[in-house]
Amino acid sequence: MTYPVTDNTVKTPRHTSFYLACGAEDAPLIIFVHGWPELSISWRHQLACFGALGFRAIAPDMRGYGRSRVYTCHEDYAIEHAVQDMLDLLDNLRVDKAIWVGHDWGSPVVWSLASHHPDRCFGVANLCVPYIAQGFTLEHIVPLVDRTVYPERQYPYGQWEYMGFYEENFEKACSDFEADIPKVVRALFRAGRPEGRGQPSLSALVRNQGGWFPTGSPDLPIDTSVLTEEDFHTYAAELERNGFFGPDSWYMNHERNGEFAKQAVNDGKLEMPVLFLHGSYDYTCETVDSRLAEPMRQDCERLTEAVVKSGHFMAQEKPASVNAAIARWLAIEFPNLWRI
Repeated sequence: MTYPVTDNTVKTPRHTSFYLACGAEDAPLIIFVHGWPELSISWRHQLACFGALGFRAIAPDMRGYGRSRVYTCHEDYAIEHAVQDMLDLLDNLRVDKAIWVGHDWGSPVVWSLASHHPDRCFGVANLCVPYIAQGFTLEHIVPLVDRTVYPERQYPYGQWEYMGFYEENFEKACSDFEADIPKVVRALFRAGRPEGRGQPSLSALVRNQGGWFPTGSPDLPIDTSVLTEEDFHTYAAELERNGFFGPDSWYMNHERNGEFAKQAVNDGKLEMPVLFLHGSYDYTCETVDSRLAEPMRQDCERLTEAVVKSGHFMAQEKPASVNAAIARWLAIEFPNLWRI
């Protein structure tokens, strides 16, 4: 059965979340959590698919994005607040548990839901960003950098140099992006390239060259393998309306996020079913050749892994592969949730 994708809003005294939804309202719930600098529409291919497969598929705009509430302090973008936003959403839907799926900064949110509130999760799936029980912070990810690709003298933070740039030059990072947002959207949302394997990620150059685009954003065409013209205009319009302060502030809470990670139950060990999708051509969150995914394998007892031949924006670049991997995992791990 085909269901429409509908616009919805949840308002509580502490936050307002806009979300897209597809599927029968009483069906088992899957919540898709986007990352930087995305929107609920990042999951447009998944919403229609899993709504048709007998689930209630939901994707919120995260805080600082789209039609959800935007805040003006860095600390308001710490992971603990985003986790509470998702719990508020779940409570408003009057549902005890959901399948949670995350990507980019949405992944630490989903991992934190699993580690802090396992009673609200049937299971979790994440794209590109693996589980680090101590927190996805510079302190804990820099030691996992592949120094054969990123010599420490040249790239002290490895592929995470851009995170250091946000901390050191936050206002410039925002203003550079905001100078021409349509160009930035076209430059960021691009498919992965096989020839980049084993080479430094563009994110590793940011501190040394003084920004993502030191001579201005490149004027590239829309990569139609990732975005349609309509998708492009939606991203550009929402980022022009809200700016980059919110999205970039997610990078300004390493210490707070590390402290929050210490509050996890069961010493951060995940006992529920977990799915992780590696991007073959994601060279910032590089998990195929490096050690970045090793801690996840130690801390997830029921881990399933799959590799998708895509870049970072996997759910939009390779939706059929992503949907197939998630559907396969759901069928194996949660046969009782299926209604078709």
